Amino acid sequence: MLNPLRLVIFIDAQNTYRGARDSFFHNSGPSVNGQISPMKLGKLIEARGGPNGASCVLTDVRIYTGRPDLRRAPETYAAHIKQCKQWQADGATVIPHQLRYPLNWPEQRAEEKGIDVALSVDFVTMAVDGDYDVGVIMSTDTDMRPALEFVVKRYSGRRHVAVAAWRSQDNTYRLLIPGYNLWCHHLYRTDYDAVADFTDYNR
Repeated sequence: MLNPLRLVIFIDAQNTYRGARDSFFHNSGPSVNGQISPMKLGKLIEARGGPNGASCVLTDVRIYTGRPDLRRAPETYAAHIKQCKQWQADGATVIPHQLRYPLNWPEQRAEEKGIDVALSVDFVTMAVDGDYDVGVIMSTDTDMRPALEFVVKRYSGRRHVAVAAWRSQDNTYRLLIPGYNLWCHHLYRTDYDAVADFTDYNR
């Protein structure tokens, strides 16, 4: 009997959150709409298995998130830290990157910078180091495409890559690699409900 494939999930937190709101809530309702439990998402994808129905064992769920500045946004920072601590307590690996604040903040919102680069670098590095057999990126950010293409071309047959994306009647977008049949875990509203986290971390 073959050993199960080692599965690692790479989650772009803000992209995943915004995608869920756009797909299932049409960006309406309280801010908790769109939140997920990273580990529940990882377990859901683990249960679906790997290529050709191969069994997988989840070895890491990595979530990449922008971190507010304590001095500029203390309440938002406090809620963010609570959420990250919950993710870590559940077993996820949290990789935070400081938000960038424009000169005219708060008129202009703080921006996430470096999340896509950090996720892509880890995705490639862990493939090179042999830290996973199956790597799944949960994001629709096209900046992730070069990392996917690199692993596909360099490690064909040794590393399996896939993506995950929310899917609804209004949203069918997912990452693609031209000329390659990139597997996608389509996640519907019932899947979102199974992994949702409706905790209000602002309280």
